[in-house]
Amino acid sequence: MSDSKTQTNPDNNPPAPAEPEGGDEGSFNQLQADLERFKDLALRSQADFDNFRKRSAREKEEAVKYANGSLLERLIPIIDNFELGLAHAENSPLLAGMSMVARQLNDFLAESGATPIDATGQTFDPNLHEAIAQEHNPEVPEGKVIRQVRKGFKLKDRLLRPANVIVSKGA
Repeated sequence: MSDSKTQTNPDNNPPAPAEPEGGDEGSFNQLQADLERFKDLALRSQADFDNFRKRSAREKEEAVKYANGSLLERLIPIIDNFELGLAHAENSPLLAGMSMVARQLNDFLAESGATPIDATGQTFDPNLHEAIAQEHNPEVPEGKVIRQVRKGFKLKDRLLRPANVIVSKGA
């Protein structure tokens, strides 16, 4: 008892689109162009979404990597002042205890990923050093750091604070 209006498809494949007849050729071409435009739009939207996802993951990773940066930037000057006080404390009974606290603070910096920049004897690098003076020194070649006045620090690969240095002018 088959209905005369329904047709069976023995291959179970969707029917092929009918070829347009003479007058419908313009609308068929328009549909083809629209289809190509929407395919292109879908591919571009997918690529934009993938780029957004990758950028978000990278930004999140950097935020986690440098999360302690502002805390360390504020802590470093306090440690500098603490170390200056230690350098001027002569034979005080508190010197040993204060030295241990200084060591703990420096260990905390290291565990947080902050590393000091050792500038003495290095070639002056404006990316890591801040020149505060130049001196004539016949023993040190021009452009080399003679003394480090204040330690600089890096957090992983990012500069927290440049080292303040005195650079040689040469002989």
